Amino acid sequence: MATLKSYKLLTFDVYGTLVDWEGGIIAALQPALSKSPSKNYTKEELLHAYHALEKAQQEKTPDMLYSDVLATIHAPLLEKIGLEPPTEEESRVFGESIGSWPAFSDTVSALWELKKSYKLVVLSNVDRQSFSKTNAGSLQEFPFDLIITAQDVGSYKPDLRNFEYMLSAVEKEFGIKRGEVLQTAQSQFHDHHPAQKVGIRSVWIERPGAVMGNLEENIFDWKFETLGDMAEALKREE
Repeated sequence: MATLKSYKLLTFDVYGTLVDWEGGIIAALQPALSKSPSKNYTKEELLHAYHALEKAQQEKTPDMLYSDVLATIHAPLLEKIGLEPPTEEESRVFGESIGSWPAFSDTVSALWELKKSYKLVVLSNVDRQSFSKTNAGSLQEFPFDLIITAQDVGSYKPDLRNFEYMLSAVEKEFGIKRGEVLQTAQSQFHDHHPAQKVGIRSVWIERPGAVMGNLEENIFDWKFETLGDMAEALKREE
């Protein structure tokens, strides 16, 4: 029976798994929300509206930088939820908010623990500049072994090209094969379902209360609420 120790490399979705993607988006929407204080929205309403527009924009323009995706959908998002239209500057600021989104409290210490046993690779749906801001900020300059963004691939997950690109890169860079890789992520839509299609086993970091990326069918080989829980489980295998 395979154990966590059986694998050599973890490939991470960052936003939603390591970084509080949903909290970051809600915070970035606050300037617009504050203009209409009488209107009340649930977290679910805001995030479902955001996710539908993000998904459509990524499918329409797979080579658009992620920060530009956010800036582009900002005005349609505010219109969809009945708020005043933003200025171009407000949309630009919304797009650039990515670098200020906070890491989950367990993330950095868990990464250092996991680094003792695995190569750690980023496979993220953002652009290089946005990720570099996050890595320099809330991820405290953590030294990932390889960083692959949607900008590098020219498409967004769940496109299978992103996973095949990653598999080719880690075999070339580290000599690590498909069967030695674990996709480690929160989103069923972006990560677990496509990972299974390309033959990668996965660890579901089921962040409590997560809204975006959920599907009716949950695919995973291991499941933990936090990355810290995964790191603890790995230590127990020793």
